[in-house]
Amino acid sequence: MNRYTFCRRSLAATLLVLAVTAQAAAASGIQLPAYQQIQLENGATLVLLEKHDVPLVTFSASLRGGLIAEPAEKNGVASLTSQLLQKGAGVRDAKAFAEAVAAVGGVFDVSANLEYLGLSGEFMARDTDLMISLLADVLRRPQLRQAEFDKLRNRAIQSLAAMKDSDARGLVGIYARALVFGNHPYAGSDTGSEASLARVSYQDAKDYARDNLSPERLLLVIAGDFDPSAMRSRVEKALDGWTGVGAKITPVPVAKRVPGGRVLLVDKPGATQTYFWMGNIGVSRSDPDKVAIDLVNTLFGGRFTSMLNTALRIETGLTYGARSSLDMPSQPGTVAIQSYTATATTIEAVDLALEQLKSLRTKGLDETQLRSGKTYRQGLFPMGFETAKMLAGQLMSLKFYGLDDNSVNDYARDMEGVSAEKAAAVISRVYPGPNDLVYVFIGNSEVIGEQLEKYGKVTRMSITDSDWTASGE
Repeated sequence: MNRYTFCRRSLAATLLVLAVTAQAAAASGIQLPAYQQIQLENGATLVLLEKHDVPLVTFSASLRGGLIAEPAEKNGVASLTSQLLQKGAGVRDAKAFAEAVAAVGGVFDVSANLEYLGLSGEFMARDTDLMISLLADVLRRPQLRQAEFDKLRNRAIQSLAAMKDSDARGLVGIYARALVFGNHPYAGSDTGSEASLARVSYQDAKDYARDNLSPERLLLVIAGDFDPSAMRSRVEKALDGWTGVGAKITPVPVAKRVPGGRVLLVDKPGATQTYFWMGNIGVSRSDPDKVAIDLVNTLFGGRFTSMLNTALRIETGLTYGARSSLDMPSQPGTVAIQSYTATATTIEAVDLALEQLKSLRTKGLDETQLRSGKTYRQGLFPMGFETAKMLAGQLMSLKFYGLDDNSVNDYARDMEGVSAEKAAAVISRVYPGPNDLVYVFIGNSEVIGEQLEKYGKVTRMSITDSDWTASGE
């Protein structure tokens, strides 16, 4: 054996060792850092996690409610109220509040989500007192000025009109959710519609704030460079005297899958592209097979080299992107395939996506595919826990949905244990067959209308309609 052969074999052996080591490291996963969970006297839940690598303090908070706490006919009031909360609180008006955050390079945001109002922020550790003060003002002393409300509502209506007139990509999922969920609490949009926003009054926003800003609904996670004992004292002092109970939230029922073969066509005259969504009701955040679902969805439509994106983008160039997604709130959300293509290739693109779904359901995933997906997921998962901001967000989500720490700590191990049989069972249970799909299209009805009848009964509406459902739906 010559020196070259020896070196080559040594290099191969070294690479093999490195590969095995990397795989073992990925499989070992991550462990959540130690944290404290405290129930405050007023009912609020406080979670504290120290992370001293950089002098930053970040918070992620939720107030249970969100869109599901809106009156059905006032969809959008949660979003308007969340924005209004930042337009003046305590002694600061909208301008002073924004300047207080910007002056120290901080970040402060409030948003309306499906099941909660979300609050988040990040400040230098030296500005912790300011951060806590601003947060307490928003929760306890929002100004809720009518002039600011009027501006926000008008801007929201104008923004929706502008989206419909330009790139409607972000709207197809909204139409789909309204179609699939109907009268269910999950049918609402985080923006509202032009029609529902017009029905939201200033008094509605004040009533929503009164009913939803209460301590027993608050889950507050703070992570970063601080002493836990001192931080607890700061928070307790800032929230001292804040009491009360919010309006009752009606439990969300489990939505059943709707019959397949329904097609909603949202006519956008002159459109050169068709945006399409096809899916149905899927699974909840607490589904016992969530790890296997993550793996299957990654391989089917959750990464660049997925089955869907490979077929529709890489190999055929029919689109710039195709994906599958699962919305997983407390009760089952949606599972869907989503993409867009030139008007002339609408049917070709949809049929090709359906072929991939059929292949997934009939052939499943082989060991090579599963190995690739596991390595990808095990490498990607820890990246969501790198910073204090990420940890705060992850912990907030974990606690909000009542998930065990082991859903993080054991993720890599559980991912490694997903078998071909488990993947096949998940595919059969979670992903609807072509006959069980509901379809939504935004495109030029004059060109594609008749062609879409092959997928089911077509209901038409106009992109200019002020609501998300067709008349009579």
